[in-house]
Amino acid sequence: MRKSISAAAVALGGSLALAALVVPTAATAAPTTGSTCFDLGVAGKYGEFIEGNDTHSPDAEGAVAVGGDADFSGGFTVGNELASAEVAALPGGRSLVVGGDLITSKIVDGKLVKGLTKTMKGTGVYAGSKIGEGNLEGVSKGASPIDFAKEFANLRNVSAALAKTTGSAPVPNKEDGAQLDFVGTDADQNVFTVDAAVLQGYREIRINVPVGSTTIINVTGGSYDQNKNPTTGFMIWDHAKKAYVLDDKLQSADGGAERAKLLWNFPTATSVTKRSGNAWPGSVLAPNAAFDLGTGGPVNGSVWAKSLTGSGGAETHHFPFTGCLPGTTTPSESPKPSESATTPGGTESPAPSGSATAPGGGESSTPGGSESPKPGGSAGATPSPSASHTGSTGGGSNGNSGGGLAFTGADGILPLTIGGLVILGAGGGIVYAARRKKANDAS
Repeated sequence: MRKSISAAAVALGGSLALAALVVPTAATAAPTTGSTCFDLGVAGKYGEFIEGNDTHSPDAEGAVAVGGDADFSGGFTVGNELASAEVAALPGGRSLVVGGDLITSKIVDGKLVKGLTKTMKGTGVYAGSKIGEGNLEGVSKGASPIDFAKEFANLRNVSAALAKTTGSAPVPNKEDGAQLDFVGTDADQNVFTVDAAVLQGYREIRINVPVGSTTIINVTGGSYDQNKNPTTGFMIWDHAKKAYVLDDKLQSADGGAERAKLLWNFPTATSVTKRSGNAWPGSVLAPNAAFDLGTGGPVNGSVWAKSLTGSGGAETHHFPFTGCLPGTTTPSESPKPSESATTPGGTESPAPSGSATAPGGGESSTPGGSESPKPGGSAGATPSPSASHTGSTGGGSNGNSGGGLAFTGADGILPLTIGGLVILGAGGGIVYAARRKKANDAS
């Protein structure tokens, strides 16, 4: 018995001492606070994610989710370009989700036109009623697997937070409204802020940023319309070719590297109009806007909007956003519905940090000549993002910030160390007392 008491005392003392040393070590190993990517949630998995109604034909290459009614009476196919892993990541494998009614036919010139709604990859579901005599393939009635109110509260929080990020202003390359240049040199992140009236005042929009950089273009104002001047094309600098390349499905600068990490953010716009015929590179976040795709030309990326209309060749092409949107994980507080037409949270939209003006008005900073700027050159304003960025997660839509321990860094280490020493002393005292008792019993 005496031997077992002594052994137990030694074991207890050693365990307490070890615990005192291990706890501070765990504290120093906890992750420190750094840059994270906003999580776009379920919405980030869809190429067309609409809060209200969606009237669209003939197809969308990625997954489509509609919170309201979907009018696919002109015929609509979904998800042809989805990979198997992308389908598996969708809620229930649903590449098409309609929260309201699904309209499948219409009367044109007095004749009934029946549209086919078909999922090419994955399956589709509609929660309301099937209206019309059109056909369905891979689509059935059932409950929506998406909480659209929750997802759009998240998107509005993300959009409002991104709008607060300090951005450089684009630089007019010519005074006649011909070209507007977005030039950045940061390898990780380039942020620009521009008023919608300025952006729609130029016929050609040019972007020159390093390969692999996340590019965020915050567009302020209540509406944006590419038909105003009109905007005729979007060009991206190709570093291998050392020339600007017109973005389209079959070609893009550096194999689409810049396009994949390009986000157009419209935090306060209630209407966004793409000019028919334009191929618009990058993804568009316009959670409060009615989005008009026009009758031709794609968005080469995802669209997150309040409502959507489009027909003809006006499609959403499957080029998922893979950039890192800097910030913390999205706030739990959701903006009130009454605030949806303004910047979520009731804050005013940021003014451009530069003085680029619409053509024909005021002063503007113009690079010398119209020659294409070289990568990393001095043409244009160099962005100075305010958010600390320590590297991209590469996940974009699926990027989540780590939870870590309850404390990080040196805070809490000193108290734990002192506590550990006290426990260590107590353990030693137990061992000493046990040995002294053993000696007295022996005598």
